[in-house]
Amino acid sequence: MAVYTKINQKEINIINENFNIDKIKSFKGIKQGIENSNYLLKSKKKKYILTIFEKRVLQKEVPFFMKLMDNLNSAKINCPKPLKTKNNKYLIKLKNKTACIVSFLEGKDKKKLKTNDCYGIGKAIAQMHIVTKKMKLNRKNSMGVRNLKPLLESIKFKSKKFSNLKIFLKNNLKDINKNWPKQLPKGIIHGDLFIDNIFFKKKKLSGIIDFYFAANDYFMYEIAICINALCFDYKKRKFEMNNKKIKNLIKGYESVKKISLKEKKSINILCRGAALRYLLTRLYDYSNTPKTALIKIKDPNEYYQKLLSHNNLSSFKDYFN
Repeated sequence: MAVYTKINQKEINIINENFNIDKIKSFKGIKQGIENSNYLLKSKKKKYILTIFEKRVLQKEVPFFMKLMDNLNSAKINCPKPLKTKNNKYLIKLKNKTACIVSFLEGKDKKKLKTNDCYGIGKAIAQMHIVTKKMKLNRKNSMGVRNLKPLLESIKFKSKKFSNLKIFLKNNLKDINKNWPKQLPKGIIHGDLFIDNIFFKKKKLSGIIDFYFAANDYFMYEIAICINALCFDYKKRKFEMNNKKIKNLIKGYESVKKISLKEKKSINILCRGAALRYLLTRLYDYSNTPKTALIKIKDPNEYYQKLLSHNNLSSFKDYFN
């Protein structure tokens, strides 16, 4: 979540005209995240989230996200529910951009996950995967490893001192593509399960938000993203893998849905791919985000360190033991 597109009372009036909801009394931009513009809307009794879709989201793909969240809600998976307009549509136009409104999910994200939290997260992911496997919805993963080459080539390396980094990234991408696993169990994954997309209420997981990277991909790739995003601790200016968190994440997942040996053996290459994806997107945002955007740029060095950690491992037992 972030704010690139500024709105005012004119846009709020459009929302009030189009949706059967209580009149919006106030609105505030949400600074966290990096992809779309987001606002917290408040009526007298309720809260909503307004999302205006920005650069990395293709307009033709937006209905997929709406249907996905609607179907997840129907299956009792706690996530924001897209609201429909008076004309029974999910989407409206604001500032010549596609926008939607979703229900406000109670709870809030944690600044730091405890080991036990990872069990509940793993369980919630598995429950979601069981539901999404049956869905007849399709979206190609625009941020899958096969799509990272154009992203790498679009990054502006502003001085010669970064030439070694560019070579490092190219070599890693080549090796990851070469060794990427084939024919693993797949379905729709969330694709961006960071700590700020997981909400807790009274110390219990209350739901998951921000499905705008959801796509059809390997279920184990979701686990790899979570290992990178949730199972490292920051100590003495370094990111260190926390095996206890990984074990609890896997235990929670397998309490609902079993992971095959083939999937487990693929974890290192999947983790490398996930780490490279976030390193590249952060490098891109670091060099390409306009200074006028209300956004907190995330440090690329975090994922450089994490990629190095994975490069020093090989066996799946290094993660699961």
